[in-house]
Parts: sequence; structure tokens; C-alpha cells
Amino acid sequence: MATRKRSAFKKFTYRGIDLDALLDMSNSEFAAIITSRQRRRLTRRGLARRHGALTTKLRNAKRDVVQGEKPPVVKTHLRNMIILPEMVGSVVGIYNGKEFNAVEIKPEMIGMYLGEFSISYRPVAHGRPGIGATNSSRFIPLK
Repeated sequence: MATRKRSAFKKFTYRGIDLDALLDMSNSEFAAIITSRQRRRLTRRGLARRHGALTTKLRNAKRDVVQGEKPPVVKTHLRNMIILPEMVGSVVGIYNGKEFNAVEIKPEMIGMYLGEFSISYRPVAHGRPGIGATNSSRFIPLK
């Protein structure tokens, strides 16, 4: 019986480009490889001042932390912020209309919006139908 080789961790790539190369890219080079909706947002309209302020806060939070520890939570209402490669490893408190949900940004989230990771509604838990739900429920016996 042959000894099996241990499988190594799969290295993350975004559209064939590893994370280190993504971090070295400029925003215009990164915009060329993301999906069309996000590309239009980054190139034509550009990021607003508040989006730039969020990336600066995240950068400062990561810089001031000891190696190997998670940075402090940076709270934001910007659910429409596109996750950029430099945000990977940060912890963001995303507002859902009621509270801030802490989310650690992982490489697989690149190119998505922050709001996708903080659900803004409580999913409906369907129970038993109530009175008036069907025609047969109109008849209620007296005893």
C-alpha cells in the first residue's frame, strides 16, 4: 500500500491572480479584472470621499496592531463599498439598520459589496396559518 501525499492548502487566486499580486496592483489595474458593475463604479464614477476615508481607517487599524492579532473593528454605514484587496484581514462593523455586524474581510470576498455580509432583514419563519388564511378557517365551531 502506497503512502498518500498530504494535500497542501489551496492558494487563493482571484481570476488567476494571487493575493500578493493583487495587493501590488493599482486601482485602475484592479478595475480591469473585476466584474463590469464594480468596474464601472471604480473607473467611471470613482470612489467617493467617504469610501476613501473608510479605506484609510482600515489601513490605520491594521498598521497599529501587533503581528498575528486581529485589528479593532471599524464601524461603517457604507454597505455599498466594494471590497478591495487592501481591505483583506480587516474587521469591519457593517450597519444593517439596527446594529453593527462585525465581519472579518477574507480574500474570497474581494469584488463583493460590504452589504452582502450583513443581512438587513430577519428571514420569515413561516408557522401555522392564522384565522382568515383560507376559506375553511372561517367556520369556527361554537363548542
